[in-house]
Amino acid sequence: MTEREELARLLPALPERDLPAGRHSHHKDRLMQLIDDDRTPATASASQSRPTRPWLLRPAVWMPTAALALAGALTVGLVTTMDSGYGVEPSDGETAVVLLDRIADVAARTEVTPVRDDQLVYIKSMDAGAEYQEDGSYEPGRLTEREAWWSQEPGPVKQLALFYEGGGYSPLRELLPPGSPGTPAGIDRPTYQWLASLPTDPDELLDELYRLTRKAQGQEKDKEKAQVVFDKIGELLGKVMPPRTAAALYGAAAKLPGVKRVEDAVDPAGRHGVAIRRVDKRSSWATEWIFDRDTLAYLGERTYLTKDSQMGRKGTVLEESAILQRAVVDEYRQRPGAGAK
Repeated sequence: MTEREELARLLPALPERDLPAGRHSHHKDRLMQLIDDDRTPATASASQSRPTRPWLLRPAVWMPTAALALAGALTVGLVTTMDSGYGVEPSDGETAVVLLDRIADVAARTEVTPVRDDQLVYIKSMDAGAEYQEDGSYEPGRLTEREAWWSQEPGPVKQLALFYEGGGYSPLRELLPPGSPGTPAGIDRPTYQWLASLPTDPDELLDELYRLTRKAQGQEKDKEKAQVVFDKIGELLGKVMPPRTAAALYGAAAKLPGVKRVEDAVDPAGRHGVAIRRVDKRSSWATEWIFDRDTLAYLGERTYLTKDSQMGRKGTVLEESAILQRAVVDEYRQRPGAGAK
């Protein structure tokens, strides 16, 4: 057995019913990335062939403690709702539809400069992810500021992004078999140009998202895969994309069953806003997309438990992210308004 195989075998085996959305397999993948990656930046590479696509979840999720040890609109509501309270059910879903329609209208009128394939999308954020404990529970992680430079090449690329976090740079690479040419642009590596290729009619876009997403173990077993699609839309909201695509995403979200409006929600940066919320009932966790109350700009999201379980107490935050800045730059390590460092 190789060293990598032995490390993977030693990762904690969590009960499948308590770990929604393929999170444990994602953590294993991230551990393998940390093992394989050195701590120096690398430029993205491209190839012509298309690889078999492994599962990749949002990068805001951090490694569990055990793995780290091993690796060393402003809208007028018809009903005024309460604070989300990390589990309090808000009012009826129709107010969520009104809010999403208003957000879509604002998004459609937002000016966005198109991003070239040879450029990078820069995102500065504040992130935290719950850390796995030996008893199977999760403890909320420490918030950390992160800068990321996301490749926009149509691909395939082996390096998806470059992170600056905790005083050091590290590349984000997908765990791929030896000899793989890399990962092309697509639903799990959404570049600006790929997002621009999506349907801009909300109904057509929703059909396309159903087709592109696949069901993850541990999520609701409804035939519409509503939670999977909701989560996927949430992963896309922080990206830089054409206004019509952003508007269509919000329009598609408004058509999903179970979306609710939250009157007062707080992002990890402490900014209050209004939110869109959906509960994965089987896994008993809720995800909120948080928007500025006045401008309806997307601020970030938070996922938390809605009832006591083996994973933790009701209200335990599983992951959270706040978008602090988004921009387009020409080089890795280049920051908006400055050169590369």
